[in-house]
Amino acid sequence: MARKKEFDEDALLDKAAELFWRKGYNGTSAQDLVDGLGINRSSIYNTYTDKRTLFKKALCQYQATQTGAMLAMLAKAEDAESTVNEVFKGLIKGSIEDSLLKGCFMVNTAVELAGQDKEIGDIVNKNNQSVEDALTRLIEKGQQSGQFSTKNSACALARFIFASITSIKVAARTGADEKTLRDIADVALSALIA
Repeated sequence: MARKKEFDEDALLDKAAELFWRKGYNGTSAQDLVDGLGINRSSIYNTYTDKRTLFKKALCQYQATQTGAMLAMLAKAEDAESTVNEVFKGLIKGSIEDSLLKGCFMVNTAVELAGQDKEIGDIVNKNNQSVEDALTRLIEKGQQSGQFSTKNSACALARFIFASITSIKVAARTGADEKTLRDIADVALSALIA
């Protein structure tokens, strides 16, 4: 008879995501996982087989919660311009409050692993495409209402906004100040305005 798990798997995956987010995949040792997750090594390996599987599950949970929240916000938006502004404001606020300068788990993973691990790269690309698609739909709404310029396609503008979001996350990780982050957001927003 299989032994019942004595831990909450969602909570454990959240802790694992936080640890990998802070230290990176390669920088996180087996002992870091034992210490950070508060369970023994055999429980980790009996449940996840190996560090990579645990990482992948933690990344997918992060995608479901963090990216999922952004997608829901974009989908229910009534006012396209204020929604994009809120995305940037939230991103900047979270970045400034992040004393550990973690940046973004998905962006960090893209930089560290996406080019070396096809499966992880596919998760990152799927995540990015879902955000880009949601931004495209929002920008189309803004173009139809006259809030946003139609000089460029909604898809091209969405790609630019997504690239700006990514650059804010990278700049925040390197310690950029609030004014720098706000400048990036303001210029990105100005590209949308009709």
